[in-house]
Amino acid sequence: MPDAETDARVAVPSGERQYHIGLGPGDLAEYILLPGDQDRVDIVASHFEQVELRHRHREFATATGRYRGLRVSCVSTGIGTDNVEIVLSEILAITDHPTFIRIGSCGALQPGIEIGDLVITTGSLRLETTTNWFVHEGYPAVAHYEAVLALEEAATRLGHPHHMGLAATAPGFYGAQGRPIPHLPIRYPDLAEEIARQGILNFEMEASALLVLAGLGGRRAGVVCAVYANRRTGEFAEGDARTKAEAAVVETGLESLIVLAELDRQKQAAGAARWRPSLWSPT
Repeated sequence: MPDAETDARVAVPSGERQYHIGLGPGDLAEYILLPGDQDRVDIVASHFEQVELRHRHREFATATGRYRGLRVSCVSTGIGTDNVEIVLSEILAITDHPTFIRIGSCGALQPGIEIGDLVITTGSLRLETTTNWFVHEGYPAVAHYEAVLALEEAATRLGHPHHMGLAATAPGFYGAQGRPIPHLPIRYPDLAEEIARQGILNFEMEASALLVLAGLGGRRAGVVCAVYANRRTGEFAEGDARTKAEAAVVETGLESLIVLAELDRQKQAAGAARWRPSLWSPT
């Protein structure tokens, strides 16, 4: 590992606060939600019983507080894997053992996935190139199994329709997802149909970077997205449908943190490094 004091390539803030997110040690909880949208941070914080910190720098909005007694944080990443790289790198520098749950939006590719449903990601096809600067092109982007289980439990408890499987993380919204653009040519107009044939459930724009970088850092990460678009029909969520879908993904993300905290308590009580089904004791 490079030495921050002697290697000029290392970007070290002049103080304790990180350069882009503007946060320092102690500002964040160890259980963290990561929406893309800044405004979603306020929606998450509206569920807190107590808010101890609100901060905004550039496109990165943050709230830390208590949710059902658990200290949690929410940090917006903005759009795209390049922003996720910044946020993950800086959060890892100021936390000890963070757990990350992305609460995002997506476009559905498979029949039977409706507008407003949730999609829990087990792994993601890396169409982006941000992670190529960290790992081999064939390196998998895989969600941590405890995060996947917690999201499944959360969505089921709350009664939100949901699906589980592979996502595709694109580096853009239009050409990078095979969307025709009247004023620009695109290289792969059949991309959505091609990856749908491979069983991919949804398109989104951040998951693979989160899963790869969190995994490299030895941290848990998971992803749940609300379906805002149906790529098969061209339908988009609007008005009340969009508001309801956003509420579902926020509620599921928060509930998953409660489940993960319970899994951690059960592991600690059993002296186990990893959770297994035989440890489950519902509260």
